[in-house]
Amino acid sequence: MGTGNYTAVTEFIILGLTENPTVCIVLFVVFLGIYVITLMGNSSIIMLIRSSPQLHTPMYLFLCHLAFVDIGYSSSVTPVMLLGFLREKTTLLFPGCVAQLCSVVTFGTAEGFLLAAMAYDRYVAICSPLLYSTHMSPRICIILVGTSFLGGCVNAWIYTGCLLSLSFCGPNKVNHFFCDYSPLLKLSCSHVYISEITPAISSGSIIVVTVFVIAVSYVYILITILKMRSTEGRHKAFSTCTSHLTAVTLFYGTLTFIYVMPKSSYSTEQNKVVSVFYTVVIPMLNPLIYSLRNKEVKEAMKKLRAKAHW
Repeated sequence: MGTGNYTAVTEFIILGLTENPTVCIVLFVVFLGIYVITLMGNSSIIMLIRSSPQLHTPMYLFLCHLAFVDIGYSSSVTPVMLLGFLREKTTLLFPGCVAQLCSVVTFGTAEGFLLAAMAYDRYVAICSPLLYSTHMSPRICIILVGTSFLGGCVNAWIYTGCLLSLSFCGPNKVNHFFCDYSPLLKLSCSHVYISEITPAISSGSIIVVTVFVIAVSYVYILITILKMRSTEGRHKAFSTCTSHLTAVTLFYGTLTFIYVMPKSSYSTEQNKVVSVFYTVVIPMLNPLIYSLRNKEVKEAMKKLRAKAHW
């Protein structure tokens, strides 16, 4: 086998969403607005929960951490994407690309685990209300939150380790708006099967486990609600789950498109659009979902406003 003169890649060019200057300006304004709303909305949720004693419950502890994760998730991607709209060419050094991938995977995985923990919290609250204080004690809540972030870190280490095991010596143009693993894998000049399959197994296992926890929790919740004789009781029980169900549907719906559907059934451009939705748009929507459709959050906001007027 002949040896070639290869130069190791030290930086990657991020192609972004479009090269059209007019479209770039429009998208810059749109995504800048989305990013500002994301930061303000999630920061407001965190401050509201911390400053409202009535929201110091397990459900809102998880929501507080979910808001933090959404800020990190969006901030891992959006600033680089915004920069790409203003520059003719956006480049990231190899360590920067690795750091971005690590950050995206960490926060994305932690979000999945937190959504599963919130589903379990709703299951205990509705199906075993008398045991709620025992099953959702501060110690258990801390373990669930810690496991969420630990799971995110472990998954990120797997992706990072596999990426670092690859060699890049040819093309360096990433056909995406951030350093995602799949487009980077296509640029590698070393084809290591374990580097292809390991991240897929890791992410797939996490998705299966978290979806299983969420599905089982809601099956039991639905059975319990249907057994309730009071219509008011049913409505109250179900209303506590609607915000979470909406967030779960949005998050896992996009992940299903990316990871479950056959690659041949959608293009790279469609992949980019869906990626924008789950890395940029969903972090903006989550605080709106939990504030607009949650009576306790609305009441806490009213009390906080009343205090501010005094």
